[in-house]
Amino acid sequence: MRGVRMEYGRAGRVRVPVGDDAARWATRGKCLRVLLVVHNVTAATRLLDVLPLFDDDLRVQLLVTCTGSSAFAAGTAELLADTGVPVLPWEQAVETAVDLVVSASFGGQLDAFSGKLAVLSHGVGYTKRLATPDTGHRTPDTDTGSGAGAGAPAPVFGLAPPWLLSDRGTPVADALVLSHPEQLERLRSACPRAAPTAVLAGDPCFDRILAARTRRKRFRRALGVRPGQRLVLLNSTWNSESLFGDGTEVPGDGWCGGDVVAALLDRVADEFPVDEYRFAAVLHPNIWHGHGPGQIRAWLDRARRGGMALIDPLTGWRQALLAADAVIGDHGSVTYYAAALGTPVLLGAVPLHALDPDAPVSAFMREAPRLDPDASLSAQIGELIRCHRPLPGPAEFTTSVPGESAARLRRLFYSMMGAPEPDRPATLEPLPLPGYEAGTVTVPLQVLTRVLGPGEIAVSRWTGARPGTGPDPAGELHVAVHEDTREVDRLELADVIFREGEPDDPRFGSPSIWTAEVLRRHPGCSLAAYVTGPSECLVRVRGEEPLRMVAVPDAGAEDVAGTDPAAYASALYAWLAAEGREAFTAHARAVAEELVLRTGGRLHRVRVVPLSPSGSAG
Repeated sequence: MRGVRMEYGRAGRVRVPVGDDAARWATRGKCLRVLLVVHNVTAATRLLDVLPLFDDDLRVQLLVTCTGSSAFAAGTAELLADTGVPVLPWEQAVETAVDLVVSASFGGQLDAFSGKLAVLSHGVGYTKRLATPDTGHRTPDTDTGSGAGAGAPAPVFGLAPPWLLSDRGTPVADALVLSHPEQLERLRSACPRAAPTAVLAGDPCFDRILAARTRRKRFRRALGVRPGQRLVLLNSTWNSESLFGDGTEVPGDGWCGGDVVAALLDRVADEFPVDEYRFAAVLHPNIWHGHGPGQIRAWLDRARRGGMALIDPLTGWRQALLAADAVIGDHGSVTYYAAALGTPVLLGAVPLHALDPDAPVSAFMREAPRLDPDASLSAQIGELIRCHRPLPGPAEFTTSVPGESAARLRRLFYSMMGAPEPDRPATLEPLPLPGYEAGTVTVPLQVLTRVLGPGEIAVSRWTGARPGTGPDPAGELHVAVHEDTREVDRLELADVIFREGEPDDPRFGSPSIWTAEVLRRHPGCSLAAYVTGPSECLVRVRGEEPLRMVAVPDAGAEDVAGTDPAAYASALYAWLAAEGREAFTAHARAVAEELVLRTGGRLHRVRVVPLSPSGSAG
């Protein structure tokens, strides 16, 4: 709920529902106070998972504060404002009496609060090594009994004394939430003094993913994935060693850093026809907010114009993960979640030195297939999907109590406050259905066509300069260009010009008017197509009356839409080029003709219907 305005007093402090004179102004002043401590956007997303556990309880007042200790501060203030929960300045938060403090990170001075502290993981348990604990006033050289000497490996974030113990050597958290007993075993080994605080309460993030598995087809439709298309997800955690990073050389690690993603983007354009594959990118919030969302969009501009979806790292990544057919990832949590779901995973960056060698994630990274930078990417993806056999580790070790995190966490939180739980079941928020993203391609398309028989045409469309993986692809080539292309000079060279829109959009007059205008404006263009829906378009061949092309649904098919209707136009163009104008005119003016398109291994039947003189379908 953006735009909620709080009343602030001296030094920006909140006056209601807490503050110096809150008792005078608060409508409900006897509430239990739950303070959410946010380190950055990444940690905040995990706190948002558990926020609904306090819904409908009039006894609880939620508050939130930000530690200000993260290097990735951008985006945090906006996210906190969107919650609509009172945001306390840090100085006021540590002075305010609260009953429960919940954090999803060890950043900041967490032992400064009066209430009981519960700490959740903001990833798949605790798996990564981190040399410098980001804990406010505590520094890496604080003597907390870690026993690590010079040259020793960096401690595991969240399981080592520099994070778990205060300067006095006592546990910082009253409850350290773990998702699996294997984490408890590593905790006992790394920091035995903190082991008594461990609570096995599952993984609320993964539970939300598991609960939404039945909605996979809806998530795919929302991402514009058509029947028969494969959705490949590029997933990257943050830092230079990640898939999106520009590489760090690690001698003796078995991993040679390099700018993997730059090479991947070029190969996606050259090796994958757009009607058979859909790509999407899920980038860690620290990439988004460290470099800036505008910079990320600029870096991936051509990929996005080529049809790649850039997934919101806060609200859409889990839905995209459920929709994916394959994931190209790295050592981040999202890759491991994908493997836990049974999705085929290809590792593009594997810095094993950055992981706890005893963690299940490390074992998975050693066993999972790796990207071969010198081999065909399309062949690797095809083999990955075809030969996939899920490794048992991720599904086993992500959570030991799938589906139980809501009940276990709420029980923990209320017991820490010394209050009885509400009498209704504890539930988490279902994953929302994302808005529709069509995946419109606006870069010029190289279209390879072959006439297979009477009225049957194979069509493959590519965003790269060379279609296919071979130097001499079989078939005839033509160029199809979206009217809104950034490469406007290519419109003059286009054989087919297309766009999409509502049929009654007044900006274009009508599809019939638009097609006529395009052909007048671009004399080198032979065919114009206006896509009016997911399974139909209006086309006009130069010198001919407009035609309506509509997909014919297969018997028993769940989805009417097949391939992109702009491909219908390219099929019609190829048929016209092969059969000649006379044959085209004779067939197109029949009451109804049917073309058969082949994209990859799928067939699509399209009915060609002339329009009546008034412009409506005849």
